[in-house]
Amino acid sequence: YATEFQFIEELYEKAHPGYREEYEGQGERPYYSVPVLYDEKENRIVSNESSEIIEMLNSAFDKWSTRPKLDLHPPHLQKKIDEVNEIIYPHINDGVYRCGFAGTQEAYENAYHAHWEAMDDVEARLGKTRFLCSDTEVTLADVRLFVTLVRYDAIYVSHFKTGRNRIKDMKNMDRYFRDLWRITEFKACTNLEACKFHYHDSQRMVNPTGIVPVGPVQNWEHTKGLPKEPYNFAYYDSV
Repeated sequence: YATEFQFIEELYEKAHPGYREEYEGQGERPYYSVPVLYDEKENRIVSNESSEIIEMLNSAFDKWSTRPKLDLHPPHLQKKIDEVNEIIYPHINDGVYRCGFAGTQEAYENAYHAHWEAMDDVEARLGKTRFLCSDTEVTLADVRLFVTLVRYDAIYVSHFKTGRNRIKDMKNMDRYFRDLWRITEFKACTNLEACKFHYHDSQRMVNPTGIVPVGPVQNWEHTKGLPKEPYNFAYYDSV
């Protein structure tokens, strides 16, 4: 189906014929979101919730994985991962959107303060361990946090008005992010310029002019304060 659909709404319509018509018949705008895990055999959307999809990708497809022994939600850390995710998802991953799409000053300030309470919590945790849940293992909690941090200074600080601090101004979070950035798998899946264009050009309710900022200059490559060797997922190949 990769060549069948040009727009995401076409995939939703394939999975649920009449999807747009149902919404419009009620005077509502159809809801489309990504990412989507789509079952081509059954022609249905399995999930469009990122927190569910990463759990599925962690183990449900091990039979076809090139690294089946890799477990980002290991049993001995599950309780801690789930505890941290209760902070990260609502107040950091989703928290930046609650700030950016707030319809009133009160809603914005409530979201902003909840967001920074969570960010300060994470900053404190990272003062004790290399990664969120362990000194030695990257987990799903780190994956969740990375996707927000990588866009934070260039997008969320100004576009979503979250800017009490930048990540580069937070000692532990800056060290942690640069440590993750050295991991090949994180860096390879990041296209920050595409992210900047999407947010600033498409979200005209937040940025009416559609002007995409040129900056900021990011300095993620320097290794001051980092362990000598970067984390390497290849370790699991020999376990």
